[in-house]
Amino acid sequence: MRPALLVAVAALLTTTAQAQPPLGGDQPMLRDIAAAISPARERAIDERLVGFGTRHAGSDTRSATRGIGAARRWIAAEFASISKDCGGRLTIETPSQVMTAERLAGPTEIMDVLAILPGTRDPNRVVVISGHYDSRVTDAKNFTSDAPGANDDGSGTTAVIEAARALCGHRFAATIVFAALAGEEEGLLGGKVLADYAVAKGWNVEADLNNDIVGNTEGIGGARDNTHVRVFSEGTRSTETAAQADKRRYNGGEVDSPSRNLARFIDGLADRYLTGLDVVMVYRTDRYSRGGDQVEMLKAGFPAVRVTEAVENYTRQHQDVRTENGIRYGDVLDGVDVPYLAQVTRLNAVTLAALASAPAPPTGVDLKGAVSADTTVTWTPAPDAAAYRVWWRATTDATWRYSRVVPATGEAKLAGVNIDDWFFGVSAIGQDGFESPVVFPGPAGTFERGSPSISK
Repeated sequence: MRPALLVAVAALLTTTAQAQPPLGGDQPMLRDIAAAISPARERAIDERLVGFGTRHAGSDTRSATRGIGAARRWIAAEFASISKDCGGRLTIETPSQVMTAERLAGPTEIMDVLAILPGTRDPNRVVVISGHYDSRVTDAKNFTSDAPGANDDGSGTTAVIEAARALCGHRFAATIVFAALAGEEEGLLGGKVLADYAVAKGWNVEADLNNDIVGNTEGIGGARDNTHVRVFSEGTRSTETAAQADKRRYNGGEVDSPSRNLARFIDGLADRYLTGLDVVMVYRTDRYSRGGDQVEMLKAGFPAVRVTEAVENYTRQHQDVRTENGIRYGDVLDGVDVPYLAQVTRLNAVTLAALASAPAPPTGVDLKGAVSADTTVTWTPAPDAAAYRVWWRATTDATWRYSRVVPATGEAKLAGVNIDDWFFGVSAIGQDGFESPVVFPGPAGTFERGSPSISK
């Protein structure tokens, strides 16, 4: 351990319990990455996507200028250009499946476009940013009419591409995957392709940040909000078994899935590294009775959240481009607030870098302390962790409140902290001060894949 870090650890080990900043203090790299995001480039990317006319999953695949085939080839070429500029560090993959769906005319190839930035120390640990590049109009089966999809989800795809540009020149312990997905509008098909591909590759997916509709700031009735972004996260794991559910109902964990603690992690980064953008955590998998590609990742057992603008404008979603009764309908470019989109992209890029730089979230987290005044927290130590932080909060608190940095021994005793009255968690701290998300004890909170509900 470096001398400066040793001093920092020693100082924090002697402090009283409180909510404390990460061990390494401010991380200049994260500020540099945020500053690298270019609104001008993002406008150009979104304009290019809109220029393909329609990106419906069933649209033309052979034209060089129109349809989903032209769009996916352009995205792959854009990733390749970014890779060339950073020394060829990105690997481009295009996993696909021929799929059928009620909104498709027949069996259709659903192709995702991935740019993979390999990790330097833990390449099988993967963090993902995703957005869907397909689009639609009012009739979900209409694959010929213009469907600009500037915000849904040209904005999310733009964020994916610009994040790749901002991060490609840096080196991270874990692998980062930049994923442009197809077929979301036909039933989350591209999310299924991505989840199956991750399973087949044996990836340990630590997080999927699914960006879907992240560029609009004017809601119905003229309400405006360019300073907030919503992060949706499931409360209990999609892959939870009956036995795990019984234990969780008894001991708690309804609001501590890995996805929920990932959302808290993102919220903390926004508070620290962004000016003028605050995260609104929504304790729900997605908007009411609606879904996104992160759902398929959750079904596969991977932690995932949905990132979405604060206010939606339903006249600009899933609409034919038209003016009716004085109202302009359609998902066109002037409905995208590019400076706001850049802010959301900064949040994504900073989160990806922080996750990929930190040690993996702790495993084997458990508790002891029944009929005792003290609580003992245990976990499996990892070689890349310089220290750990033990967290606790009241069972009615929405976010973590108290913490104590402890040595990397795998066990910490909290004297006078009664196990019955608090929820507990553990995060891992690396040599350079980057810190993982908090892990809640047991199957309810583990970032490990668990029991997937999709076929391998």
